[in-house]
Amino acid sequence: MELEQHRYPPLGQLVEVNGDKMHVYVKGEGEKTIVLLSGAGTAAPALDYEPLIKEMAKNNRIVVVETFGYGWSETTNKKRTVENIVEEIRTALYKANIKGPYILMPHSISGIYSLYYANKYPDEIKAIICNDCTLPQVVDYFNESIPTIPRYINVLASTGATRLAVYLNSAKYLPEAENGTYSLENLEKTKILSAWNLGNKNIIAEVNEINHNIDKTVNMSFPTDTPVLIFTKYSDRITTNGKTMEAFYQKQINHLSTKKLVVLRGHHYLHWSNFKEISKTVYDFINTF
Repeated sequence: MELEQHRYPPLGQLVEVNGDKMHVYVKGEGEKTIVLLSGAGTAAPALDYEPLIKEMAKNNRIVVVETFGYGWSETTNKKRTVENIVEEIRTALYKANIKGPYILMPHSISGIYSLYYANKYPDEIKAIICNDCTLPQVVDYFNESIPTIPRYINVLASTGATRLAVYLNSAKYLPEAENGTYSLENLEKTKILSAWNLGNKNIIAEVNEINHNIDKTVNMSFPTDTPVLIFTKYSDRITTNGKTMEAFYQKQINHLSTKKLVVLRGHHYLHWSNFKEISKTVYDFINTF
């Protein structure tokens, strides 16, 4: 693994956060800074976001903060609480000399961190763009439970079993996109970093901390003066009492003066196939304020 880490150096810079190193990747220039945050288990966020980064970086400064346990970042012994994760993101941005206010663009579980960030430090956040993100109220809305990951997965990872699984079935860990969307170099690196990170202690701890992080944020809402754009995946799923994801998201933004909800067809990782449409919609939206 050490030889591989030398062969595949970080795309961006490593900054020290609480004694460990976090990876921050920056591309593009512009008046607005969009900070991309990944979902739980996305092994290499800077690589996963590549097509979207290329599109949005034509007009903005795009930043990917890889939290501990992801991409080229190291692991940490600190608990994966929403408080710790948000403070680590803030510190990484500061250490990388990236000044706010920021437009946060979370995917999946990082929606919870972004909501907390906007409530805790409203002056640092210019807007939030949700990429099919998780919001803490969703559990009560659908009356569902959050899954956890057995801790023995981390033991398997340390034996090399999970690494072997990646090599035997690498397609499972690669983006589901049309040929040519991702370069062969990107896909090779994604496979390598998946083997590094799959099942590590931080990813497992983060997933197993979700219920506690939801409890801490379930009474939070988007600040009234924060513009919010939400992309959600089309679904024909309707519960017996008529609840849908579209209706859920709409309920979360009804109180805002600047908001937009966009429904797209595709995978939960909407940026794999909809990166051009997402980029154009983001451009139009953030230029209204």
